[in-house]
Amino acid sequence: MTTVTQTLDPRRWKALAVLAVAQFVVVLDASIMNIALPSIATDLHASTETLSWVINAYLLAFGGLLLLGGRLADLIGRRRVFIAGLSIFGLASLAGGLADTSAQLIAARAVQGIGGALLAPAALSIVTTLFPEGAERNKALGVWGAVAGSGGVAGVLLGGILTSGLGWEWVLFVNVPLALGAAVIAPRLFGETRVAGSRKIDVAGAVAVTSGMVLAVYALVEANSAGWSSAQTLGLLGAAVALLAAFVAIQARVDEPLMPLAIFRNAHVRAANVTMIGAGAAMLGLFFFLSLYLQQVLGYSALEAGVSQLPLAGTLVLAAGGAGPLAERVGVKPVLVAGLVLFAAGLAWFSRVSADGTFLADILGPSLLVGLGLAATFVSLTIESVSGVDGDRYGLASGLVNTSQQIGGALGLAILTAVADQASGIGVFQDALLVAAGMAGVAVVAAAVLTPPSAARREGHATPSEVSA
Repeated sequence: MTTVTQTLDPRRWKALAVLAVAQFVVVLDASIMNIALPSIATDLHASTETLSWVINAYLLAFGGLLLLGGRLADLIGRRRVFIAGLSIFGLASLAGGLADTSAQLIAARAVQGIGGALLAPAALSIVTTLFPEGAERNKALGVWGAVAGSGGVAGVLLGGILTSGLGWEWVLFVNVPLALGAAVIAPRLFGETRVAGSRKIDVAGAVAVTSGMVLAVYALVEANSAGWSSAQTLGLLGAAVALLAAFVAIQARVDEPLMPLAIFRNAHVRAANVTMIGAGAAMLGLFFFLSLYLQQVLGYSALEAGVSQLPLAGTLVLAAGGAGPLAERVGVKPVLVAGLVLFAAGLAWFSRVSADGTFLADILGPSLLVGLGLAATFVSLTIESVSGVDGDRYGLASGLVNTSQQIGGALGLAILTAVADQASGIGVFQDALLVAAGMAGVAVVAAAVLTPPSAARREGHATPSEVSA
């Protein structure tokens, strides 16, 4: 192992393709299962409560372990953790597809979440090591955003095709060749990088933050059924806050913390994570309620609902490719704020859906606006989340922004479901989508107030503590 400065690897664009596909699979999995739930209920004789755990088991494991996964990537090797995460994810997908009982499926989904929590921050941190901060990285993150950002919408479409054509098992089987194939190819496209020196893991900190995150996410996903003011919800949230406070205290005392608190001195990191909570809340709420509106109100089949979201996905993919270079030319902050404004406007437009709506009148226009907004928003937030971050903390920064998105999504969906429960008829969708627009509006304010002007372009170098195999 030798200390090196970063050089431009000629394989970096091929490596980016593999990394983006891996992230696509993780994002895809968050939405593709929703379409298969009715078939799973029939085949495995699962109740509605049991079905919710098919989704929640993945969410809890993924959201709870992202910080640990990101820091492990920094400490023991980004490529190593990436390949381990892909392998776990692929094998768990195979086990889930072969499940004969709902308990086996839920267990497989939890293991999938563990794999996702390892590979997602590792993949983004590898991108930051392959491309120097500035024009190249912004272009790469534009491609990354285009591929990964389309995963949520693609999951709805692909889920409908696979479930109706081959059976629900194939929404899991489809992950296997993608994940394991990427794991085999990865060592040929990029080398290993990690932080030099000790690789001691902060066990106490890892236990505290993982437990706190799991309890927080669980409290949020169960809040509507248990009641927001119930002893369960308040008790779980209180315990989560106590554990996270203990985590912060541990980080301030130990020599080699899991999450060095100094990372929050970086204004770009602070702004990206606060803004991501609001953006993540609005985005998950949109896809959840839009899918329900298309199927329950307009009477679309699962496949038709997926096809109707192609304009949104296509706009997102096309616009994301240009968002990175645009951020390089005019600055990240203007692109981020503009993207969030478009996203909020699109959500407000969606909130005007009607009971006798049509695709052309109610779906197409706001879909195009939201696609543009999401492309600019998530590419900009990804750039911002690693701006000015030392090379030995790329994995940590990647884990943080992914965690913020998961927490935002869980919080947003819990709030929007509570709002929807107070309405009836078409008002369920109108009210939920209008509140989602408000969440995006909060993100606009956060981005405008907290995001510092873009730093001057720097040619990226690995820090002295960065080593490469």
